[in-house]
Amino acid sequence: MTAGPPPQSTRAAILIPFAIVTLIWGSTWLVIRDQLAVVPPSWSVTYRFLVAGTAMTLYAKVRGEGFALDARGWLFAAAIGLCQFCLNFNFVYRAEHHITSGLVAVAFALLLVPNALLARLVLGQRMGRQLIAGSAVAVAGIALLFVHEARAGAAGRADTLIGLALTACAILAASTANVLQATPTARRYPMLVALAYAMLIGAAIDGLLAWWLTGPPVVEMRPTYWAGILYLGLFGSTLSFPLYYTVLRVIGPAKAAYSSVIVPVIAMLLSTVFEGYRWSALAAGGAALTAAGLVIALRARRPNR
Repeated sequence: MTAGPPPQSTRAAILIPFAIVTLIWGSTWLVIRDQLAVVPPSWSVTYRFLVAGTAMTLYAKVRGEGFALDARGWLFAAAIGLCQFCLNFNFVYRAEHHITSGLVAVAFALLLVPNALLARLVLGQRMGRQLIAGSAVAVAGIALLFVHEARAGAAGRADTLIGLALTACAILAASTANVLQATPTARRYPMLVALAYAMLIGAAIDGLLAWWLTGPPVVEMRPTYWAGILYLGLFGSTLSFPLYYTVLRVIGPAKAAYSSVIVPVIAMLLSTVFEGYRWSALAAGGAALTAAGLVIALRARRPNR
């Protein structure tokens, strides 16, 4: 009996964009941390998605995609804008006010859990035994990384709980957007156009929220701040989200969430280079388990429907 073809998640057409997204998002945690100085978080998120939405619109126009959407298309774009580009990032930026970016990144790795559950409920996708085994190994690695980051963090118990609660809200918002992108409705519309509208709608909601919470726009003239906005807008959003959602539609939300599983390890590696981060045995063991879980999960077959 011959073996079937390898799962799509191990093919270069999936692994290459998966790796690009993971590397970029692994670096964004350091950049976001630098944004939390003068400008309130909601205004930083607003600026980020104004840049991203404008760039995505230009890209879609260059590609010759039609910008007309019906009522359902506008509702879909608004839902993605609210969940992914407003709630998710506002919660993440505020979480980093209370706990370290490393701890937020590690906690966010648990995105695979609601992604898998919502994919089962909404899309009818079941996790196979190999995917469950990979998830269990990865979660064990995440737990070790979590313990390490919690011990290393200087935040008190109250700040830690607030930060984790905000991160949990961000995870639920991101997971909702992820599953929406895997529905038949999402495939009815050009991805770049839908994302451009979603980012601009998200930026508008971000701006209204920022004005309500903190007052008129706050501008910081520090060059590294605006370099960070451009990096997060162009690379962390305009480039990354189309790649991520393309991968998600092929391999399913559960597998795609493994980008968030390996992101903390990338963030810690970059912190080693740029911030002098020192690895402990606990952190190294957690990173190794997380990587092993990723390999096991990506080699699993496409989730059953």
